[in-house]
Amino acid sequence: MTERAAGRAVELEAAVAAVRAASVVCRAVQARLVRADTLEKKDRSPVTVADFASQAIVCGRLEAALPGSKVVGEEDSAELREPVQAALRAAVVEQVAAAQPADGEPVDEARVLHWIDLGGGDAHSERYWTLDPIDGTRGFLRGEQYAVALALVEAGEVVLGVLGCPNLPNPDGTRGALFTAVRGDTTRVLPLDADTRTAPGVAGEGQGEAGLPVRVAEVARAAEARLCESVESGHSDQGESARIAAHLGITRPPYRIDSQCKYAAVARGDASIYLRMPTRADYREKIWDHAAGKLVVECAGGRVSDIAGRPLDFTHGRTLDANRGVVATSGAIHDEVIEAIAHVRAESA
Repeated sequence: MTERAAGRAVELEAAVAAVRAASVVCRAVQARLVRADTLEKKDRSPVTVADFASQAIVCGRLEAALPGSKVVGEEDSAELREPVQAALRAAVVEQVAAAQPADGEPVDEARVLHWIDLGGGDAHSERYWTLDPIDGTRGFLRGEQYAVALALVEAGEVVLGVLGCPNLPNPDGTRGALFTAVRGDTTRVLPLDADTRTAPGVAGEGQGEAGLPVRVAEVARAAEARLCESVESGHSDQGESARIAAHLGITRPPYRIDSQCKYAAVARGDASIYLRMPTRADYREKIWDHAAGKLVVECAGGRVSDIAGRPLDFTHGRTLDANRGVVATSGAIHDEVIEAIAHVRAESA
């Protein structure tokens, strides 16, 4: 194994451990704190606890395994430090402590706040991790789909991605999966639960877990594809997506699912097209909402671009300033989908 491959294997093992630990805690919070009336009462406290706990766990694990790592995360601890948030802080610390930090040291409030703020890294750096501690807030609150998404960006290119999908249905009837992708290798799926090992050697003997390779569906024509899009209409222009699907001749109803689980669905063939159509002219996507999922699809044989067919550009800081919307496909039909988008948008102009 080359020195570079060995280093990447260590990074992957650390990322898998971090995302797995965070995903297990998020699943426990969802099961214990989310009630039937959570959405009706607009009670965001469960997702707030899980968001902060997830970021603390991932950043703490990366700090222990890969000292000096820069992390660009969605959260910071400023609001959590307010005196009125004492109860919320205590709940977050409790959940982080339950995850048993990698260094085995006791967990207190100061450590948890420090770990959360490790997510304040510079997204203009040559090399950084980007983290969405809970992608799919409303899916989490509905008791449905959400993801813990972590990716490593080097020189503007996503080179490693891990997606924890705690509620994603599996073919064997179980729920929960962890998808890994390393540039130049195949996307793989691992068990979500901690301490469950499938086989040795992701990148070499004795390194991490092998997992099972996953591939996109073999679809030759877009008309044969299944479209995947957000559950929440505010996240994507579903009317425009419907017109694009009609233009492509797609007759199957869309597969609506929250979070970057949509990328996982395309990667393993549950769907073959994911459209995220812009809802506002001034909106730009956040890097942590797409980095891990993008690589998961690409390493499974698919393609990802913006709606004009341009590669997603991670060189502009915390947002994809040079891009509009996102399109992920199984690969062979990507150009056909991009042409359909251009046609439909031209008709509507």
